[in-house]
Amino acid sequence: MRILTMFVAFTLIAAPALAQQAQRSSNPQGVQIQGNTDIKAKQENVTAIAVGEGNTAKNTAGAIKGGTQIQGNTNIKASQKNAAAIAVGKGNKAENAAGVIGGN
Repeated sequence: MRILTMFVAFTLIAAPALAQQAQRSSNPQGVQIQGNTDIKAKQENVTAIAVGEGNTAKNTAGAIKGGTQIQGNTNIKASQKNAAAIAVGKGNKAENAAGVIGGN
């Protein structure tokens, strides 16, 4: 009886540790799309430069970012030409985003 009790206790303690993890998105916020999505993006001569500590410079065309839920058909046609994003100095950010849905 004592062995059975120990076995049950061990099973209850070890079950969560040995259980398989649920399927997760690589992005914790995730993107959920229900419907058809058509993305056509084009960038030409784009430049992104970040100078300094912790700065970010981005050029993005035709993207669906995290935390977005789309229901229905979606068409994105984005184009950038000779776009530049430059961030200089501490804590500065610069971004050129054409045809972007969601995100910060």
